[in-house]
Amino acid sequence: MMKGKIHSIETMGLVDGPGIRVVVFFQGCSLRCAYCHNPDTWNFKDGEEIEALDLIKKISRYKSYFDKSGGGVTFSGGDPLMQPKFLLEVLKLCKENGIKTALDTSGYGLSDYDEILKYTDLVLFDIKNVSEEGYLNLTGKDGKESWRFLHAVEKSNAKIWIRHVVIPGITDSIEHITELSKLVKPIKNVENVELLPYHTLGLDKYKSMDIKYKLEGIEPMDKDKCKELESKLTALLNL
Repeated sequence: MMKGKIHSIETMGLVDGPGIRVVVFFQGCSLRCAYCHNPDTWNFKDGEEIEALDLIKKISRYKSYFDKSGGGVTFSGGDPLMQPKFLLEVLKLCKENGIKTALDTSGYGLSDYDEILKYTDLVLFDIKNVSEEGYLNLTGKDGKESWRFLHAVEKSNAKIWIRHVVIPGITDSIEHITELSKLVKPIKNVENVELLPYHTLGLDKYKSMDIKYKLEGIEPMDKDKCKELESKLTALLNL
């Protein structure tokens, strides 16, 4: 049985897809997002090793909640696509057990996308920035792999929810949101868009891990303004 590395499991989640969900945070990520609140998921050497079948047993304990609420399991991270073989085996087991699946990802993985997406019901696709330069400044990568994954999603039957973090002074302008709408509009299968307000809840982790926090001094995003920008975006997209 395939083994993988996970960081943690959250039960009874309500914000990472429809209904009540179990959220499994995979270990490992190739991006170094300036606002990441889970830097402890970056390193593959850390985390808990677990067999796919044992993970399914943990998830299945909550199946009655999934059935009643229209929920399921969301694989997050880190980025679950960084462990494609393990992820694929777990997804297949979910389907065998009648559990709806979602991937929370920025699209930076290690291939096998087409096969993985055969067993994925929903993709929560995190768009980091609207330009190659902006993407590079925020994550350390240029975004090309993310768009390659997106093309695979568009070929699949998976539905897409777009997510985007709004950072004061960086991604919070009307001009930025307009450019984001132009980027999102041609994407097939988009059901929903979410603008997530930047926060500093992970700051203590950076201090404890002795990692320099790149957005030092930037205040959390005003939630009301973020909602206004989200309304603007949905109007531009006719959602």
